[in-house]
Amino acid sequence: MTTESPSEYNHLETFSTGDLLAGMNQLDHTVPQTVAKALPQIEQLVEAIVARLRDGGRLFYIGAGTSGRLGVVDASECPPTFGVPAELVVGIIAGGDTAIRQAVEGAEDDAEQAWIDLLAYDINAKDVLVGIAASGRTPYVIGGLQRARAAGLATGCVVCNAGSAVAAAAEFPVEVVTGPEFVTGSTRLKAGTAQKLVLNMLTTATFIRLGHVQGNKMVDMQLSNIKLVERGERMLMDELSIGEAEAAQLLKQYGSVRAALGSRAS
Repeated sequence: MTTESPSEYNHLETFSTGDLLAGMNQLDHTVPQTVAKALPQIEQLVEAIVARLRDGGRLFYIGAGTSGRLGVVDASECPPTFGVPAELVVGIIAGGDTAIRQAVEGAEDDAEQAWIDLLAYDINAKDVLVGIAASGRTPYVIGGLQRARAAGLATGCVVCNAGSAVAAAAEFPVEVVTGPEFVTGSTRLKAGTAQKLVLNMLTTATFIRLGHVQGNKMVDMQLSNIKLVERGERMLMDELSIGEAEAAQLLKQYGSVRAALGSRAS
């Protein structure tokens, strides 16, 4: 596994702070280029997700450790960003929610637990399951994907090693081969960054395709704080060529940017 290969840098304890930061930044520059090579695979997975969600399905992420946490983060950001129900994108981490904040030893080694965790959501053949595993060998993820694929779900993955067992278990694998880390084996670094970029693409492209963005604006975002209300007002001001007071009144009256825009179009 190239993610476990020795770092290109050594004797890190002798580096100055500036040299440590420069070295990490230098390696980070390689990540977007590596993601770009996987764009055809990412496109196939997005198309599969869009098709299933249009048919009433949901998107599930499973992962362990850093990978699991990234899935939880991406899932949790979809409702406020796109105004979709919380149950439409679900992130599940090995070891349960406790593992979001602290490691749960051995949780990732249970090949049966992921499917048990998914069954709690009444998962079915309309849904999509994406396994996230930098190593590509996490038993929790492999077992979940195998059971899901056998049950007729669309399955994808995001891995950072080539030719992995996780990729073999998925119908739509995304392989972003990030190579050795700055600190040997610390996949929360380059691999984690690559996974985050891919997850951003998966859900953002999906919900644009499903109509939750107009122009370049998040017209379905939840107006849950002052910053977002002010953003909504600016959207209305830009789109309708109106002043701040009128935009604020429209947003208060209709409760969403989309509804406020629709009121002027009708």
